[in-house]
Amino acid sequence: MRALTDVAAHAGYPAQLLAVSWRALAQLVRSPSHSRRAEAARKLARHSLWLVAAGAALVIVLMVAFDQTEILLMPPRGTPSLWPIRILTDFGKDEYILSVLGAALVVLALVAAGLRGSRRALLLGFGTRLQFLFLSVAVSAFVAEILKYVIGRGRPFVGGKANPFNFVPFEGTGAYASLPSGHAVAAFALAFAVSALWPRLRVFMFTYAIVIVLTRLVLLAHHPSDVVAGALVGTVGAMAVHYWFAARKLGFAIRADGTIVPLSGTFSDRLKRVAHRASAP
Repeated sequence: MRALTDVAAHAGYPAQLLAVSWRALAQLVRSPSHSRRAEAARKLARHSLWLVAAGAALVIVLMVAFDQTEILLMPPRGTPSLWPIRILTDFGKDEYILSVLGAALVVLALVAAGLRGSRRALLLGFGTRLQFLFLSVAVSAFVAEILKYVIGRGRPFVGGKANPFNFVPFEGTGAYASLPSGHAVAAFALAFAVSALWPRLRVFMFTYAIVIVLTRLVLLAHHPSDVVAGALVGTVGAMAVHYWFAARKLGFAIRADGTIVPLSGTFSDRLKRVAHRASAP
């Protein structure tokens, strides 16, 4: 979201809200304008290729050599003492993450429509970052749902056996939606997106993502190869959204070597100025 300086100051609240919402959507589909977007695109393609190749190889190795062994070591599904794990795992559910981010975007638009000047600009700058977080998870989750349907891998013990090669492509039910893990997709997409905006949170966010994927294994919801595939899909999906925003100069800049960095100065400096004015005598 950008500062809507061209919205008439005398316009009523409904018109302001409509303008804020329209510009928030329009900025996402405008033509890319960053002069270094080609360098960033090449870097994205190179890193994505390496990640996909290494991730696919690891998924195959786990599927062949480790998946069955690991799920046989886990406690039986439904074990009463696992109730804290069942609560914890919901923090990686894409529906919950997207609901929270979506609600935050709605509230932000409602508040920003009633503000003017630097306060609106500050809030809408944060809104752009919320859009990035939301779309990083949403795009990755959408791709994951397609893969789940096409691959149709059975979850652990579906069919009564610990068979990691239980595939029914295009089956379309939850029992055959194991690969990739949706929780891993959402957790790693969110971890990458938050880390891209606020690098100091990287350790915390990827620790969160790892904890979420471990809960999926303990609860026998997925095989190890499922969560690795989910982490791969979530990371690459968020990387693609990262590039999309940077190419349009939304929250990110691109260095000469194609590295994408957050525009931390713009948002933090405005926040400091507004806070200073608010506290001034």
